[in-house]
Amino acid sequence: MQSTPTDASHAPSDALPAYLLPLLQFADSALPTGAFSHSFGLETYVSEGVVTDTDTCAAWLDAYVREQLTPTDALAAHLVMTAPDLTTIWRVDDLLRAQALPRQVREASAHLGRRTVAIAAANHPSPWLCAYAERIEAGLAAGHPAVATALVGRGLGAPASTVVALVLHAAVTSLTQNAVRAIPLGADAGQRILAHVQPRIAEAVATAATLPIEALGAVAPGLEIAQMRHERQRARMFMS
Repeated sequence: MQSTPTDASHAPSDALPAYLLPLLQFADSALPTGAFSHSFGLETYVSEGVVTDTDTCAAWLDAYVREQLTPTDALAAHLVMTAPDLTTIWRVDDLLRAQALPRQVREASAHLGRRTVAIAAANHPSPWLCAYAERIEAGLAAGHPAVATALVGRGLGAPASTVVALVLHAAVTSLTQNAVRAIPLGADAGQRILAHVQPRIAEAVATAATLPIEALGAVAPGLEIAQMRHERQRARMFMS
């Protein structure tokens, strides 16, 4: 009678990676971080009549992924996934906070980061993630969702490119759902926007892998100015 292999070296090639389902949890728009309350400047463009429909929303997301998420969230996640030590990760967290010039964006990122860390530490703890949670609790780190999610991925042994793509996908999904409410758009239009922006996410993953830490925060001024103006907008649906 033929025995059934049990060690990992004989696992079928289509076996589900152990990191996949835990990481999908952090790409779920239902993750209770409060991301639904933030537009990261999108609402300014909607209010001023720049983003008005599916096409203009897709164009804005293209620019947002290329000009803001690539040198911030994507690069930060890549740096965390490849960091040789915790000191490098602490530096990434410090730089993320320092480069976020709009106050609302800085506060939103810290809030989302703290919530992501709390959820991650409770469900998928690892030594470096727990050290990050302790540092935030002690007031020595601001917290950022890209750093937290990357530490989850690193603890699970996921590939860096997969984790960076997931960080971007989660951000874009949240913004698209907020655009569906704010513009407003239909649910099908939101799905078309998500499909449209997927090549931009792939480009961002590849670009982030080539950037040095000195490029962290090289954001387009126009996006930052719109994010700053949002704070004084007369009527708002979102906190940022």
